[in-house]
Amino acid sequence: MTSSRQLHLGAFMRPVSLHTGAWRYPGAFPDANFNFAHLKRFVQTLEAACFDAFFMADHLAVLNMPVDALKRSHTATSFEPFTLLSALAAVTERIGLVATASTTFDEPYHIARRFASLDHLSNGRAGWNLVTTSNPDAARNFGRDEHLEHDERYRRAREFYDVVTGLWDSWADDAFVRDVESGLYFDPEKLHVLAHKGEYLSVRGPLNIARPVQGWPVVVQAGSSEAGKQVAAETADVVFTAQSSLEAGKRFYGDVKERRERLGRPRNHLKILPGVFVVVGDSRSEAQDKRAKLDALVHYESGVSSLSIALGHDVSSFDPDGPLPEIPETNASRSSRERVIELARSEKLTVRQLAQRLGGYSGLQMIGTARDIADEMQQWLEEEGSDGFNVMFPFLPEGLDDFARKVVPELQRRGLFRRAYEGTTLRDHLGLPRPGNRFFKSP
Repeated sequence: MTSSRQLHLGAFMRPVSLHTGAWRYPGAFPDANFNFAHLKRFVQTLEAACFDAFFMADHLAVLNMPVDALKRSHTATSFEPFTLLSALAAVTERIGLVATASTTFDEPYHIARRFASLDHLSNGRAGWNLVTTSNPDAARNFGRDEHLEHDERYRRAREFYDVVTGLWDSWADDAFVRDVESGLYFDPEKLHVLAHKGEYLSVRGPLNIARPVQGWPVVVQAGSSEAGKQVAAETADVVFTAQSSLEAGKRFYGDVKERRERLGRPRNHLKILPGVFVVVGDSRSEAQDKRAKLDALVHYESGVSSLSIALGHDVSSFDPDGPLPEIPETNASRSSRERVIELARSEKLTVRQLAQRLGGYSGLQMIGTARDIADEMQQWLEEEGSDGFNVMFPFLPEGLDDFARKVVPELQRRGLFRRAYEGTTLRDHLGLPRPGNRFFKSP
């Protein structure tokens, strides 16, 4: 069976697994999240499997949960994204390198410079996951008692994007002539001073680094609220979303693609990649047994903390064996909160059961044989629920190796996934054009 469209696959690798019990699983590397030798092995496995990108999320707080939960978490220590991805760029050749950077707690000049640098170091493989940071504990690390209100975060993010992309366009592609005979290093007519003054930001420019190899590094957006979807339609090349079912995925896919078209932007120049937690077995029962063994490693203290973070509300005082009470709206991520409340209501879960699920993984999951997983991925692609997936592995290295050695070949046999990279940049892998410079015509 073949398809005219092909899947795009990213690997969500920070933490190396979202599952709280991953580091305790038999045969797993307990220090996988903070061991460069392991991370080098993982990214090279992904590149050999022709993944589009290694996707590194980030968080800006450690004390975002009670110590009784924190002491059981493998996320307490991790590498700073740009440092790690720069190191991984040196040991890979083709795979994209995507990092999260916050529009709430950083400045556009920093972000523009770092991603431009990574794009040059990697020869065009950088991607920016534009996030608005909803965690109130992160605010306390940046001189604030509270973070910005939800919709205000997105208004700032929209302006932030305009400034960063404007800075990437500071120089024409042919600005640096480096004429040794005349002594002219660059042509001043091909330098643009941004001089931005807006509602939230004031940035003079220009950027002190040449225009990125890709023109602009790939822009990824991860919000699923109304404000998030609109920002994605206006700015993103890739949307990383959390959808719990194919029907939900199809609604989200159609909504964001239609918003994109109304803005006069090509529909196929936006790739939607839901996160999916994948457990592979040689039989369905083996895969289900692996998931059950993994879930059994989640402590209640960890689970209830994950639940509190997802809801933006402390649930530690709730009756563990009672239903989830009404949860007031907060300034936390709305899409995350609504998804968890819907899960509790639809499956009639107690607080304890919900915490166990959240301490493991509660979103979209595919558990079965390589053939089962390929069937599901193909259905999502062909019914326009997604353009591919950001794959989350249950434990490392086995979970990654199983996917690379069993699922990828099955997808390739069906014509759903590449057998070799055809281009050199992340934009090439995703089938995205190189943006023109808004201030200068192409040479």
